[in-house]
Amino acid sequence: MSATDTGFAGSIPALYDGYLGPLLFEPFAEEVARRARVSSPGQVLETAAGTGIVTAALQRGLPDAHIVATDLNQAMLDLAAQRIRSDRVSFEAMDAQELRFVDEMFDLVVCQFGVMFYSDRVRGNAEARRVLRDDGRYLLVLWDALDRNPVPHAVHQAVTSLFPDDPPAFLARTPFGYGAPEQIEADLRAADFSEIEFETVTLHSKPISARDAAIGLCQGTPLRAEIEPRGAQALERATAAAAEALRRFEQDGRIIAPMSAHVVTAIR
Repeated sequence: MSATDTGFAGSIPALYDGYLGPLLFEPFAEEVARRARVSSPGQVLETAAGTGIVTAALQRGLPDAHIVATDLNQAMLDLAAQRIRSDRVSFEAMDAQELRFVDEMFDLVVCQFGVMFYSDRVRGNAEARRVLRDDGRYLLVLWDALDRNPVPHAVHQAVTSLFPDDPPAFLARTPFGYGAPEQIEADLRAADFSEIEFETVTLHSKPISARDAAIGLCQGTPLRAEIEPRGAQALERATAAAAEALRRFEQDGRIIAPMSAHVVTAIR
């Protein structure tokens, strides 16, 4: 993992939220909320909460729960706090690998598309287990392989083709670089989880254009930090190339393409 892979600052949080929310995160957030309702948790922790897309879905789906949403990046949480104003939801900047909570505090720990950013995934999983009560659930969503997600795959190919001698690799390296089920399960077992349920789920994005999707993936993620040093026009060139590559998925102004992710529940 590159040192820039966890850098969600400047204009990135707003672009991430506005463009990638409907493209990638909102459909799976609804799936997370649906699954969370099964165990009727009273105390919920969300790690790597980002701009609160999952947090909002949990708030709607769990009307009696208290939710603590955490993220390493304060700028992301600031947007989340603007989205959600509730005495049942609180926000704390915190590293998921070093949680500042006592043992056995939560009924449910949720992490959507966050574990792949951890420098020590076993440690992050172990921290989630530590703060769970007996029979508590750790609900994870992690991207499947890049080639099973056509939109980010097309963007990755378009951007790398612009810079073949030193291709930007953020998408393949980090968000879509941790999709092997056997590795995910091994890391959960190393964190002392033994009861693990694993399902691969395919969903579709909400309405978004090829251009907006390209802006989101090129400018609203740490991929931007790999592109911008390559020249004054590099970011716009990459965004334009990505948009052109995505037009084949566009119908009536919106992208139609599947997204594949693993939904994993580990029980303490």
